[in-house]
This record gives sequence, C-alpha cells and structure tokens, in this order.
Amino acid sequence: MEQPIRKKNNGQINIVLNGQKRKPIPKDPPIRERHDQDIPPQHIALKEMEEELGVLVGMDEMKRMIKEIYAWIYVNKKREERGLKAGQQALHMMFKGNPGTGKTSVARLIGKLFHKMNVLSKGHLIEVERADLVGEYIGHTAQKTRDLIKKAIGGILFIDEAYSLGRGGEKDFGKEAIDTLVKHMEDRQHEFILILAGYSKEMDYFLTLNPGLHSRFPIVVDFPDYSIEQLMEIGQRMIDDREYVLSRDAERKLKEHLIIIKADPRLVSFSNGRYIRNIIEKSIRSQAMRLLLEDSYERGDLVTLRSQDLVFEEDED
Repeated sequence: MEQPIRKKNNGQINIVLNGQKRKPIPKDPPIRERHDQDIPPQHIALKEMEEELGVLVGMDEMKRMIKEIYAWIYVNKKREERGLKAGQQALHMMFKGNPGTGKTSVARLIGKLFHKMNVLSKGHLIEVERADLVGEYIGHTAQKTRDLIKKAIGGILFIDEAYSLGRGGEKDFGKEAIDTLVKHMEDRQHEFILILAGYSKEMDYFLTLNPGLHSRFPIVVDFPDYSIEQLMEIGQRMIDDREYVLSRDAERKLKEHLIIIKADPRLVSFSNGRYIRNIIEKSIRSQAMRLLLEDSYERGDLVTLRSQDLVFEEDED
C-alpha cells in the first residue's frame, strides 16, 4: 500500500495530493484510517486549520501532511517535557505543480497554523518572485535577498516560479540569490520557513543548481492539476459565494469546454482554479451587459448565468 507520505533515500518527504483510495492492510490499521479519526478536542489550532482547508477543493493529502507535521511538533514537545531528545527539524518546503492549484493559499494557511503552534512568531507570508530578489549589479542581489529574508523572519518566505532564479546561467545574478538563500536557510533555519514553488520539471532542475539545495527541503509537495469534477466544484463554489446560479445549459457548456481544454496538449499554461475564476468573473460581467440591454431585472434574471453569458478566453481572440 502506498502511503500518503513516503521517505526516499535522500530524506525528503514526497506527498502526492488527490491520491486514489488505497486498499486496507489486514494486519495493521492503515494510515488513512488513523488520519480519519477525530482529533482530540484540545487541539483547537489543528481543528481550525482543517476547517479552513475544508473550503479548498482536492486537499485531502495536504490535510494528512499537516496533521503529521502538527503531531510531530506536538509529540516532540511532550518528549522534551519528559527529558527525552527532541530534535528540531527544518520545515522548509517545496511546492511543485502548475499555476492555480492552490499553492499560495496552502502556504498562507500553514503560516497561520505554525503561528498558533508557536513554531513561527508571526506566521505572515511574504510572497516574492525573481524580480524582487535579483539586483542589477554584483552584491545588489545578496542585499535584496537578505532584506526579504529579514522581512520574513517569524513567518514564511514564498518564492513563486523559483526555478527562474537559475535560468540565466553561471554569470546571472540569480545564482547569487540562490547562494544567499541556502546560507540563511542554514543559519536561520528555525526563524523562518522558505517555500519554493513552481512547475514540477523546472523545480527538479532547479534543485541541481546548488549542492546544498536538495537536502534543505525535507518536505516536497506535489500539487496535481484539478480533475474536471474538481474544477466544476471550484466554479460552483465561486458562483454560490457571489449569489448566482448556472442554468442547466450553462453548466453543460462549461463542463464541455473544460473537457476540451484539459485534453488539449498545447495548453501547457492552463491555470486550473485561476482559469475557472476568470471565466466566472467575465461571465458575470457579460450577464450584466445582457440584462442592461434587455432592460430585465427580475430576481431570477439577476441571479442566473445563462450559456450565452459564459465567456472563454479563446472567444475574445
């Protein structure tokens, strides 16, 4: 049985979200069974985190990972109280996957949880990209990177598209940013958490650019693309939040469109949840223009998105 968390020889923890159900093992209770048990009532921070994660679609394995990290930290404190060894493991993470799969949202929630657990003194999220780290001359990049790390102390430094730091070659200043990050991950590893995010293949290559990178990320999380059903669920939640409904024809049209988009190998930049959000927002504006021209404002008209209101990106080309 494949576990939701498995250790490789390099010591990294690899997690695959939205995994398939596993067959139970007859001898020992399977890990999934343990995770599904009710958390004791005193663990309020974990329960609150579970509720917040519950609003995100397709995060079952992430919930298990967070429970395990929480349990490890909590039990380590109990070991310390009993005079046992309680090592401090670095919690730097790598999030791998396409845009729009929930990486930033999860990073923000992890910051809140670790703050409640006193792992982080603030729990805030500093979100940056290459342009925020890389300077224009020798020494500038190291200073910019140190400044951002200083801002992230007590919280999380989240670098999106982190692989772009290694795209310019040996003479590019991005390498200076990587070297500075590696140094501070070691020197201040328990003062902040670094989360690097980006496409899976590009992040695998990025790890090869500095010999110290690979070992400094004990937790690696894969964020797979959403399924058609999950994308429809995300869209439905957005529509419900805005007090709209989809007509049957509109729902069918949206699902058929998503099937076509997901099957197109040329659309490597498909942005998952972000794509759905853009469709909903554009369609609401389209519906408003339709109602204005029709001069029709009955309650049913105001809340219903019809098939002609759905606007897809290729329709605007």
